[in-house]
Amino acid sequence: MTTHLSPALQRIAASPTTAMTDRASALRAEGRDIISLSVGEPDFATPPHVLAAAHAALDAGDTRYTPVTGTAALKQAVALHFARDLGLPTDPAQVIVTAGGKQAIFEALAATVSEGDEVIIPAPWWVSYPQMVRFAGGTVVPLQTSAADGFRFEAAALEVLITPRTRWLLLNSPGNPTGAVFPPAMLDDVAEVLRRHPHVLVMSDDIYAPLIYTGQAHVTLAARHPDLAERVLTVSGVSKSHAMTGFRIGVATGPAWLIEAMGRLQSNACGNPASISQAAAVAAFNGPQDFLSGWRETFRSRRDMVVAAVNAEPGLSTPVPDGAFYCLVDAAPLHDRFGGDDTKLALHLLEHGVAVVAASAFGGSFGFRISFAADEALLADAMRRIAAAVQ
Repeated sequence: MTTHLSPALQRIAASPTTAMTDRASALRAEGRDIISLSVGEPDFATPPHVLAAAHAALDAGDTRYTPVTGTAALKQAVALHFARDLGLPTDPAQVIVTAGGKQAIFEALAATVSEGDEVIIPAPWWVSYPQMVRFAGGTVVPLQTSAADGFRFEAAALEVLITPRTRWLLLNSPGNPTGAVFPPAMLDDVAEVLRRHPHVLVMSDDIYAPLIYTGQAHVTLAARHPDLAERVLTVSGVSKSHAMTGFRIGVATGPAWLIEAMGRLQSNACGNPASISQAAAVAAFNGPQDFLSGWRETFRSRRDMVVAAVNAEPGLSTPVPDGAFYCLVDAAPLHDRFGGDDTKLALHLLEHGVAVVAASAFGGSFGFRISFAADEALLADAMRRIAAAVQ
């Protein structure tokens, strides 16, 4: 049969993280013992009050269409979340609810990026950012960072990349795959650059904001520099903060014209997010948040264990991530053994029973990403297997 794929679809590939996770699942189905450290999904149970809200919505027959961009109750709860947790005063009218944070980012780029527009993305980056830009017809402009600099960048390095075709700067802090957290002083310098280039929009992906291990409060650009807020789309959600990945709820706030454009696209692409998921998200944002401190301490302990194990292994190294639940492992001494292809290294580790994702999938140097969102026993076993595979 002849296939007819659009040029836009031919510009992108399937997500490497989901591809590796699917491959690990297939091997498990064949009876193989595989530990998956490839997916960014908290292993904690969804909080009971959130599940109770989902049950209550089902019992009440809340199974119909909702407004396309989210229920009024959820938009109020989202506005509370942005103000309370990110320090960003938010009008519920300038909130959109999407089927996951990924959809919010996709809609914003699809609604604003034209053929030849440029999007600056600090690298290493989340795997889907460049794919979304390319689908929209845009050009990805990498802003290289390194472990030596804590995967942060200088404002001067950003400014030299800005051209009249620059449409967006994408910021992700805490970051996937590095766990890097952008400090206030760095955001201040970035703000000064942005003031000199008023045509540049900013995507602030704050999905991992609750998971910072430095003891410092999360800082987001639109809250710290309100004069730039009309150019910033701030993205959040409940997937990472409340272990609700399957509920598929993302949220965003930004300038009214952009939220309207995203809603217009959503109304034609998919309609509203699931009604039951929205009811659960209301409870997530409005309900108790104290459980997060315990989750953070557990993640911190796991992080320390994984970092110590990686850095004890000749040929591997990783900095200590300040947030999220990932380590980006440098495996440069193994470069020649695998012909410079870290996908081959990732497949080698898979053969030894551990699923990870090659760093090249994130625009990174030779190595791989580990997710430490798994219990301590599994992580300890996984690190033993990685050590055996490397040796």
